[in-house]
Amino acid sequence: MIHYLPLPDQQPTLTGGITPIYLALIGFVVFWFGSKSEKVKARYFARYDHDTAWLKFIYMTKWLGFLSMGFFPLLFLLILEPNRGLSYYGLNFRTDTLLFNALVSFGLLLIVVPLAAFSAKKEKNLINYPQIRAKNWTKKTYRLNLIGWAVYLLGYELLFRGLLLFPLVEAYGLWLAVAVNIALYSATHIPKGLDETIGAAPLGLVLCLLTLMAGNIWISVIVHIGMAWTNSLTALKFHPDIHYPSKS
Repeated sequence: MIHYLPLPDQQPTLTGGITPIYLALIGFVVFWFGSKSEKVKARYFARYDHDTAWLKFIYMTKWLGFLSMGFFPLLFLLILEPNRGLSYYGLNFRTDTLLFNALVSFGLLLIVVPLAAFSAKKEKNLINYPQIRAKNWTKKTYRLNLIGWAVYLLGYELLFRGLLLFPLVEAYGLWLAVAVNIALYSATHIPKGLDETIGAAPLGLVLCLLTLMAGNIWISVIVHIGMAWTNSLTALKFHPDIHYPSKS
């Protein structure tokens, strides 16, 4: 029997829930300006050859995103609210919703992976992806690309579907919390273009509701990683200036 948690039915209030919003703002600002810093990027290219510099720089930005948007905000909230553990923020493995998690994750992957593969072939997508702009990809490049995306998106989903969801639902009620979540989530996609910004809104709504029904963040993590891996690898295959595999 498939079991899932009922959606919360709290009435919105105007107290509490502020800290996660500020932490999200600070975390994203640190990640964005750190990953887009030309000075930081120049240091890598001054020290390494073109392909190695791209690999190391992008891999660094993935860990920066994990730390600034996921790990450190979580650590701060755990210190600030010691009565709330990891499980409260969606980092748990519930046995009662395990089947729900598995079936929904698999079903969503069947939908989003083909869509991501189709979109990744488009010329405007190839301008930004794959993010590692090494001309010749090695097995190491390939491997670290996948690991980097997984690490980054774990922190990213921890922020949006964990730290910015469960505390805000408790403080403001379901729909106000989800509205705030979607607004911030969509806003982070603005630099990637109108299509991704608009698409983030319905996806964000679905992921928020499924996260609350599952009681943890794993559906969002799995689906988002599946989309990113598909997009990255499809873009790698069709990009005219990037070559894989390499013998090294």
